Amino acid sequence: IKKYALASFATVTEEGKPWTRYVVAKGDEDFNIWFATFKGSRKIRQIAHNPEVHMVLGVNDMTTAASWLQIQGRADILEDAATKNAVWYSMLEPIFDGPDDPNYVVCKVTPYRIEYYTMNRRQPEIWQA
Repeated sequence: IKKYALASFATVTEEGKPWTRYVVAKGDEDFNIWFATFKGSRKIRQIAHNPEVHMVLGVNDMTTAASWLQIQGRADILEDAATKNAVWYSMLEPIFDGPDDPNYVVCKVTPYRIEYYTMNRRQPEIWQA
């Protein structure tokens, strides 16, 4: 997860229903997951209501799929300049007007459970905080 990758990101709606969408996310050495999003997005409202989230990542092509992660965690939305600059990368340029764009915010997912799956094993390896 040290490179940006497509991930499914699930939140809970204000009505208590699951909602999943794709995000482009990257992990850090502390297992936190980071991605950019729009300040006025539905996911921001849902995280404000309930920060419990779920992610699946690791498979971008079924022909080369070998392993993947299921991640349970809590999401935080960060708007400080240092975080926005640290998470900024060139693929965001067509979407936002730079790291100072007021519509650009960062979502940080702090995992408390990670399940690591591989194609040839029935049970995952599990890490818990």
